[in-house]
Amino acid sequence: MYETDEEVERLQALLDASHARSTDHLRAIIHGERVLSARDLVALLTGMKVLSVATVTAHGEPRISAMDGHFLHGTWSFSTSGTAAKARHMQARPSVSVAHVDNEELGVFSHGRVEQLAVGDADYDETMAHWNGHYGSSPLEWGVDVRLYRYRPSWMVGYAWKRDELLAKRGITPAP
Repeated sequence: MYETDEEVERLQALLDASHARSTDHLRAIIHGERVLSARDLVALLTGMKVLSVATVTAHGEPRISAMDGHFLHGTWSFSTSGTAAKARHMQARPSVSVAHVDNEELGVFSHGRVEQLAVGDADYDETMAHWNGHYGSSPLEWGVDVRLYRYRPSWMVGYAWKRDELLAKRGITPAP
């Protein structure tokens, strides 16, 4: 877990605001013990998680693809080749939707914007160190024009079918 108390509080405020302005349909599904807190998410989303990232073409057509994601400082980072269609989409239209679904147990759904992580950004060195440590090599060495992105969610909800069972199964003590 890389999150500071301030980052967890900011994530919790985003989760609360997002849930509050969600549709009745969503709130009928994600309610009570099915709602994951910021503390739950930072504990559950360690290591690499497969993300479904939705972008939009120049003609407004949706596209979705899977990407490796790492949840750091209360948000996702992910990478792809600069030659990938999704890289062109994100360059021209940085608004994307990101979801992580782990069977029927866990779901994190969000909408926001991406920005390419660059040398000199405040979290660049730490993010690269995390990725390098996880994979044993730098993602920037995996090909020509590999790009690493930071995700800035403006709406996010976390869902667990059976929160307490999920946390216990994964060895996480529920936060008060």
